[in-house]
Amino acid sequence: MQKLTNKEEEIMHILWKLKKAFVKDVMAEITEDQPHYNTLSTIIRNLEEKGYVGHNAYGNTHQYFPVIALEDYRKTFMSTAIDNYFNSSYKNMVSFFAEEDKISADELREILDIIEKRK
Repeated sequence: MQKLTNKEEEIMHILWKLKKAFVKDVMAEITEDQPHYNTLSTIIRNLEEKGYVGHNAYGNTHQYFPVIALEDYRKTFMSTAIDNYFNSSYKNMVSFFAEEDKISADELREILDIIEKRK
């Protein structure tokens, strides 16, 4: 799976949310730093070339839809992030969030409960 730019990732989140959309539909969802219509269209076509998006043609208009599921992308992204930033250690990742006060002791207990129930 090819890495996406931040803007491509933003567009993919919109397409995952909408499921099917024309460029104008995607444009309507962008609240900040809205690109020009042609730029957005190019980004979506690039996503299609990378294999993330497909389309249905209606004359000269295209309706786009995600080909890669959000969950599949999330798994790949998280695995890469954990490998690159936490030495492939989930323990290091959780410790990082605990040290940054991004996760509470109660949340960690909930995670432990989930793990225990799976065994």
